Amino acid sequence: MTNPLLQTWLTPFEMPPFESIQANHFPEAFNIALAKHQTEIQEIANRAEEPTFENTLLALEASGALLNQTTSVFFNLSASHTSQDIQSIERDIAPKLAAHNAALFLNEALFQRIEKLHQNRQLLGLDSVSVRLIERYHLDFVRAGAKLKDQDRQTFAAYAEKLASCFTQFSQNVLADEALFCMVLSTEEELAGLPDFVISAAKQQARDRGLTQTNAHAFTLSRSSLTPFMTFSERRDLREIMWKAWCKRGENAGPHNNHLVMHEILKIRLAQARLLGYQNFSDYALADTMAGSPAKARDLLMRVWSPARLKAIQEGQDLKKLSGLSDLAAWDWHYWTERVRKEKFDLNEAEIKPYLQLHKLMEAMFAVASRLFGVQFKQVTNIAKYHESVTGWDVTDSEGKHVGLFLSDNFARSSKRSGAWMSTYRDPMNLTQEVRPIVVNNNNFSQGELGKPTLLSLDDARTLFHEFGHGLHGLLSRVKYPRLSGTSVLRDFVEFPSQVYENWLMQPQILKEFALHAETGQPMPNELIEKILAAQTFNQGFATVEYVSCALVDLALHENTDLDNLDFQKFEDQSLSAIQMPPAIGMRHRLPHFSHLFSSNGYASAYYVYMWAEVLDADGFDAFLEAGDLFAKEPAQKLYEHIYSAGNCQDPMSAYVAFRGREPTVSPLLTKRGLSV
Repeated sequence: MTNPLLQTWLTPFEMPPFESIQANHFPEAFNIALAKHQTEIQEIANRAEEPTFENTLLALEASGALLNQTTSVFFNLSASHTSQDIQSIERDIAPKLAAHNAALFLNEALFQRIEKLHQNRQLLGLDSVSVRLIERYHLDFVRAGAKLKDQDRQTFAAYAEKLASCFTQFSQNVLADEALFCMVLSTEEELAGLPDFVISAAKQQARDRGLTQTNAHAFTLSRSSLTPFMTFSERRDLREIMWKAWCKRGENAGPHNNHLVMHEILKIRLAQARLLGYQNFSDYALADTMAGSPAKARDLLMRVWSPARLKAIQEGQDLKKLSGLSDLAAWDWHYWTERVRKEKFDLNEAEIKPYLQLHKLMEAMFAVASRLFGVQFKQVTNIAKYHESVTGWDVTDSEGKHVGLFLSDNFARSSKRSGAWMSTYRDPMNLTQEVRPIVVNNNNFSQGELGKPTLLSLDDARTLFHEFGHGLHGLLSRVKYPRLSGTSVLRDFVEFPSQVYENWLMQPQILKEFALHAETGQPMPNELIEKILAAQTFNQGFATVEYVSCALVDLALHENTDLDNLDFQKFEDQSLSAIQMPPAIGMRHRLPHFSHLFSSNGYASAYYVYMWAEVLDADGFDAFLEAGDLFAKEPAQKLYEHIYSAGNCQDPMSAYVAFRGREPTVSPLLTKRGLSV
């Protein structure tokens, strides 16, 4: 049987032929793709002629096409629609891929060619983007150990291979705990307080899980299932069960406990950082960011923490006053917050949610992109799909030219990891010919009952817009070099395009047009919009505290060098005590399931980046408010030219200044969150 992963795909948009791809195709494809890339690398490294930009950097950029294709398909499936076979292959292939990458970056002959180009980069007559490509490649190699000698090189490579196995184990443990938990309720007493839209989604979840009990309603650890239950359920005992199950992911006794693998990851990170001359992993991780150091990241967080903590304490007093509880607990916060919001603003989630239909909000996010950047979205039905709920959209520019394919995978399922993320099946590039991207947004919304629209919370709606902001960053890229294209920017800049896009959702102009009632079709009334806007800073003390506490614990954890005596529960407790965490507020992510930190190195010691990017997004969106037009042409053009289409072609602060005309200030963020003094 011919392996479809090794063939040229003649499918519409050159989508992977999912109907033909089986799990057992991947081992052969990986073996062939790895061998092919190794041969390509050796040919580049061992060329007799002197290194040039073309025979070294451009050759590197063009190498590994088959491996990139196989890897993108496999890891998208492992995250979005996994299986036992996929997970078994992932455990085997992850360390092999890590070893392959380590061998590439530790290839002495290859690095010497890059080193020579780097030393002479200003003498080669190249444009600024090509010079930046040399600089980024050189830094990539140095940070991956290219300057290490002898045994240190081998040790560094072995660490990279071990880390890949650890990341896979951590992720699969969390997914297993999430998939195993399902609270099934059936009686009126158990469902007390839950609105129709929550009950409807829970019924659909029960069907999806194949539950046959009479009147079964399933509640899972997906946020889109958990949060509504915590918000509306009158059963404090059941809320406690859900909350504790959420918190214990990755920490339950048995084979899925993550403590040992977390220790291993932290020890390897520290050892690698010290091999490269850094005192701790946090110093290493933040050296190549806009912040530049843990001290600067912590300074921003603490400037926000202090007013947020005081506001959260006051919010807690309001909850105690209304609830009469002296022992207010974390599983009470959402429930009583909803009632305080009703009392203060005459507003509740059940009133808002019928207006937030998923399909209408997708129309809204497409419309905003069209009005800002001139792109159009046309749904296509002839594409290959890995799951029936995936939808595809052909994206074209104002002249009808193909921009890319956008895939939307919105619903939670047991084969999908939790959270929300953007990824690609094909990245954009323009080396020898234009290659347009295939971008996918993954969310974990609770699907509406059969025949009824899926309704979102405000938080879900923001997530939808957030991930689409990432999607646009990938779709609109017009960069020649793959290494600099799309979302391949510094970690604390990558969240700016996604977070600034969220701002359009909450504008009255957008809500009036797209927030239509699921039953009546009537637009959201002005009175309700005004109440929503008035309540935007409500509970922001809580929201800010639960996020910033995680970011501060993350920094402290990766600055810690006493790992032999590290007890994760004690470390959390001590770290939260040191910053005087308000009682009854839990961290948004506890360490045993904190996938941002332990599923890869991407956000390790860098969870602060969402707050850093919010400084940029609050300040950046003001450009449109100052212009008096949500779609003002000048800032929209600059946003496209210097941010969404520009990838990593220049220093991110320079890119921001080119868009905004100046560096950002923190004041708009504090105002946006209602934390201004």
